[in-house]
Amino acid sequence: MKSVGVADLKSHLSEHLRDVRRGEVVTVLDRSTPVARLVPIVETAGPLAVRSPRAGAPAPGRVALPPRLRADVDAVAILLEDRRADR
Repeated sequence: MKSVGVADLKSHLSEHLRDVRRGEVVTVLDRSTPVARLVPIVETAGPLAVRSPRAGAPAPGRVALPPRLRADVDAVAILLEDRRADR
């Protein structure tokens, strides 16, 4: 792995990209602080495999939601009261 400064990267970008194509990792430094890493792209074997749902599983979009909770509290009134108390 090699490290290069931003100015060097800008002036020799093609050379550094050639190194990356050959498999080398290039760390970019901004005033001695690492800020980026150029790495070769690894080709994937293909699309991701998707498993079939379990037998008896609900269809997508058909999952039953839990019942909505009913609250006898006015949340807005509580928030307004809390804000007034802080003043």
